[in-house]
Amino acid sequence: MLLDERGSKALFTAVGIPVPVSVTVWPGDSPSPDFPLPWILKSQVLSGGRGKAGAIRLVESQEALGPAMESLFSLPVAGKLPPCLLLEQTARIEREFYLSFAVSRDRESLVLTAKPAGGVDVEAGGPGGTLIQNVRLPGGPTQTQIRAAFFRLGLQKAHFAQFSAIVSALFRAVMDNGLLLAEINPLALVVDSALQALDGKAEIDDSLADIRPELLKHHNPLHLSLKELTTSQAGFTYVPLPGWVGCVVNGAGLAMATMDALNFAGLPAANFLDLGGAADEARIRAALTLLFEEPRVNAVFINLYGGILSCAKVAVSLLAVLGGDPPAKPVVARLAGYESRQGLELLRAGRIENLHLVRDMAQALEVLETIGPKGQPAVIENLGPPAEADTGPIPPSAPSHTSGRNALAAPGLSPERALLPLPGLSPEHTIRAAPGLSPQNALPLLPGHFPGRARTPSPLDLGSQTQVLVQGLTGKTGAFHAGLMRAYGTRVVAGVTPFKGGTLVDGAPVYDSVHEAVGNHAIGLSVIFVPGAFAAEAIIEAAEAGIPWIVCITEGIPQLDMLAALPALRDTGACLLGPNTPGIIVPGRFKAGIMPTDPFRPGSIAVFSRSGTLTYEASARLSAAGLGQAVAVGVGGDPFIGAGFRGLLEAVRDDTRVEAVLLLGEIGGRAEEDVADYVARTGFPKPVASFVAGLTAPPGRRMGHAGAILEEGGGVGRKLSALRRAGIEICPSLDSVPHVMRKLLEEWGEPPAA
Repeated sequence: MLLDERGSKALFTAVGIPVPVSVTVWPGDSPSPDFPLPWILKSQVLSGGRGKAGAIRLVESQEALGPAMESLFSLPVAGKLPPCLLLEQTARIEREFYLSFAVSRDRESLVLTAKPAGGVDVEAGGPGGTLIQNVRLPGGPTQTQIRAAFFRLGLQKAHFAQFSAIVSALFRAVMDNGLLLAEINPLALVVDSALQALDGKAEIDDSLADIRPELLKHHNPLHLSLKELTTSQAGFTYVPLPGWVGCVVNGAGLAMATMDALNFAGLPAANFLDLGGAADEARIRAALTLLFEEPRVNAVFINLYGGILSCAKVAVSLLAVLGGDPPAKPVVARLAGYESRQGLELLRAGRIENLHLVRDMAQALEVLETIGPKGQPAVIENLGPPAEADTGPIPPSAPSHTSGRNALAAPGLSPERALLPLPGLSPEHTIRAAPGLSPQNALPLLPGHFPGRARTPSPLDLGSQTQVLVQGLTGKTGAFHAGLMRAYGTRVVAGVTPFKGGTLVDGAPVYDSVHEAVGNHAIGLSVIFVPGAFAAEAIIEAAEAGIPWIVCITEGIPQLDMLAALPALRDTGACLLGPNTPGIIVPGRFKAGIMPTDPFRPGSIAVFSRSGTLTYEASARLSAAGLGQAVAVGVGGDPFIGAGFRGLLEAVRDDTRVEAVLLLGEIGGRAEEDVADYVARTGFPKPVASFVAGLTAPPGRRMGHAGAILEEGGGVGRKLSALRRAGIEICPSLDSVPHVMRKLLEEWGEPPAA
């Protein structure tokens, strides 16, 4: 939740950071401020570059204020008009600096950034350069770090006390309000030798705002359009697109894959819409009302795969919304997964005209082709349109492998990333090179270089003897899914809910703490169904109790909480899956989490995914083609997660039960680039393929959960290039997944029986 300058400075003022005197100006106001001329009038928009856009004006007289207000209220910045203006006292500036705290995904840390030049040209290079320091949580910046930032700015000793106080106050604003960004630009040294925050920008973590609604008071809702307000209140994510097929989907990964499939088929999507895990009547009504009222939408595609979501309940909600009448526009509905058979039966019994029920996504595209004009398929990064399932050519990926294997220093890697042997290393510090490569190209494995390799056990070792703890067992969701886990053969032996110790849930004892539980049971894995406000603490508690596997289902954990939890995982060696994961399944013998069981069958392919619904979709296609799975794992959809792709690849690297790996990725973050680097640098000895959802997503828009945002500057292209350079095969569509995996297994060894 990005705040405008007015809201950001209110947060800064509350913690004691000095800001200029100002008044808010609304349309129709006739302000006459009691601070002296000249004044600065600033447009309040959620965008940078206001100065360069002419949205900041110097007002030198009361008479000039009215025309300046009229001009700024009518001046769009980044396509939006300001709901209000900020009229501020001017400052006599001696020097300008840049200072901020920000959450960094690349560094997995809160960072303190200081630069000796600020203002409108802060991104330009300058003398002294930028200092970026990782900040430990929850403690905050050390005095050493504060001094380092101070000296980088080149201030005089007399300013240190105030500078130190401002840094400490800014950190307090971050922690008190769950800020992902707290930026002062410029931090100005004014003529009276005092420091002032002349401009500011703050962003509140949406997950914390959901937990603490009082934080919403800092955000001006007038920055949002009516549609944005409607979708926010309804609880789903909506991004408008220029096509004519409206989409209603559950799960960001499946929503992006649906958008891509439509665009590639020449049936352009009109929107991205992720209902999330609660596709109840209110959300479905809000979603369909929104799309039915949108003039460019000619038809609606409802594409749902039930995991935690019940398709039967969705059907009941959909029937209630339609009320037995034909929908205003054609609706194509596909339900799969949990209770999909019951849901489809309910919809068929409703006999609603203009509601088309289809068996899969391919049939949905066929029906949609009969409804609207077919355009030209999208071409993204030279992938071309997706191949048909199990037929047709697959666009070329990396210039392949060395002796049929993923190559160290794969083709296309820059020289500085090539591997150099390090003299003096003992044999235990090297791993075998991929077949066909000379021994001198083996990658030295230094302690901590790839942490997962040394301590992540194979997930295939989980089974009927693994004792499972459920943190949050007394809750409705925890108890329900514990029952489904037991029905699949998982040994759920206990639960933890503070202050409910001594009770039983379906025969399992409940303890007040994890330490009590591990004192009475040999817990091998804990599944966390704990609300977001307490989930990070639950992760730390499980890790410090010595539980080797932790599966955190919870989504919406504040990012600062997760940054504080990550060191506990590193210190204990616990392997975390999630947060925001559907869990793990070893088909035929073990599951922990919320995954449906229908898509999976035993086999030799490991499926590692950033998306729950994509896991189900891809695995169902593999199973239908006779390609079973050795294990399927959701790594988590949040920005900060546990083992991730790299840790899981390390875990199955030498496990003979895994013959190939399928990675299901998404736009946003660096997970795909990092795993490509790992595969290339270590000569991963098994075939790897990847499907990335969101290729046709508009740059710079958040698509669903926090992990899925496409950055400006070719983020998708970087992912695909990195994967190809590492020798990882690209699956251009979900339908192509079985074909690509069968092709790899044939190239690397005997293909499985169809």
